Amino acid sequence: MPSSNSSDQEDDLEACVLRFSDLDLKETGLINPSSSLKAELDGSTKKKYSFAKKKAFALFVKTKEVSAPLFECKEKWWKCCQQLFMDQTSIHRHVATQHADEICHQTASILKQLAMTLSASKSLKSADERNPLKEYLTHDHEVSAWLPDVSCFSPDELISGQGGEEGEVLLYYCYCDLEDPRWICAWQTALCQHLHLTGKVRIATEGINGTVGGSKLATRLYVEVMLSCPWFKDYLCKDDFKTSKGGACCFPELRVGVFEEIVPMGISPNKISYRTPGTHLSPGEFHKEVEKFLSQANPEESDTILLDCRNFYESKIGRFQGCLAPDIRKFSYFPSYVDKNLELFREKRVLMYCTGGIRCERGSAYLKAKGVCKEVFQLKGGIHKYLEEFPDGFYKGKLFVFDERYALSYNSDIVSECSYCEAPWDQYKLCSTPQCRQLVLTCPDCQGQGLTACCVTCQDKGGRLASSPTQNSFKEECECTARRPRIPSELSQQARLPLSPEPRPDVGESGPGLCERHHQHFPRPSQS
Repeated sequence: MPSSNSSDQEDDLEACVLRFSDLDLKETGLINPSSSLKAELDGSTKKKYSFAKKKAFALFVKTKEVSAPLFECKEKWWKCCQQLFMDQTSIHRHVATQHADEICHQTASILKQLAMTLSASKSLKSADERNPLKEYLTHDHEVSAWLPDVSCFSPDELISGQGGEEGEVLLYYCYCDLEDPRWICAWQTALCQHLHLTGKVRIATEGINGTVGGSKLATRLYVEVMLSCPWFKDYLCKDDFKTSKGGACCFPELRVGVFEEIVPMGISPNKISYRTPGTHLSPGEFHKEVEKFLSQANPEESDTILLDCRNFYESKIGRFQGCLAPDIRKFSYFPSYVDKNLELFREKRVLMYCTGGIRCERGSAYLKAKGVCKEVFQLKGGIHKYLEEFPDGFYKGKLFVFDERYALSYNSDIVSECSYCEAPWDQYKLCSTPQCRQLVLTCPDCQGQGLTACCVTCQDKGGRLASSPTQNSFKEECECTARRPRIPSELSQQARLPLSPEPRPDVGESGPGLCERHHQHFPRPSQS
């Protein structure tokens, strides 16, 4: 893979590092510019810190570009934090003052990857000369050589269906060792742009995780390339790609990036590896296990736990019957959740599941490493594959997805309710207060009454902003988010979700962002 010690080539490597992802850049999975990082960098790389910081800053600003109106002389504006910037000075000032942490983390990530590349280039130099794959992956071998030939298709054919009617969305992941994830990043960016795909692709030394949308022709070509390229052809098969109706419209843009983990669990892959997961069960095998579990007279006293590895706002609108659904906000909290509730899993058979299977890979590995479970199993292909085979099976409600669609529907069951009137409802909308942007379950009748925020605080704040539009619109943590326990304890409360919506307690409902009632006529709405 491309590597060199020359200054020019190092700059080339940095230039193709990544596109910023919309994932939480403050997560612990990103590299911090700590003393341990500095110790890994040689003198030459230390001198490049200033360059890396400028590169990180430029890449961040680049992701905020939007097209300027035709009547404007300038070709582009920038949009960030719900604000529009019409000149470079203002967007640079905004990024410098409001996104310093993101820039710092990304600078460290660039330096970390550069240090790894330089180290690998020295230790693998002799091996590279004997590796037939390496000869294709040099700076002399252009990324374009790994793109499919689309000369026989018109641009309209590749782009058609991006409105969602004829297009589709691909969801996939592949755990495998990648020696140069930054080259893969540059190639994936070029490949997706070549096929007019949008979405998110996350790359690390441990593999790749992608969700992309476009026309059916474009997604078919993408799958063909992935199955034939030398990095993934021995690991991926066609069945590893989950498809659903959608298209390029499901994502605001294309974002490809290099990270330490392909799914952010917050623990280094060197400590918890994808190589030691739980036992994979096919959808059919998993279905039989769940059927056996639910047929027991008292499932709560069973030696089996059906564990949902997703976030609370996902399980809120759809889950397996009888599951244990942790009330956590993001997957990086899962290890702490296991640690805090370890006795719950002692001598248990654990059946784990998530959307597409990727979170269960290392999540099951972490649970196994604790050494308390009898057995740990995981649903191969996740809920996505299960619903393809059992649309009317034991999974009830919608399947949450991380794009503009919010959810996929495979059955008519509604397991959640409006956060205001408690009527059955499962269609998320964003909180109407710009600073919050959390997810809310509010039915059409309540929306018609203006109940569109996630809690009283946001509802009041939205009203003040409407009357005082000059206030800043930077994202803030909502009150109902701040009040939620970061890591819930299941040992003191019942967390298994019923088959139908349960009566709502005053505090701690297993729904997105529910907070205490501030007023008896204002039930607690939800958030992501």
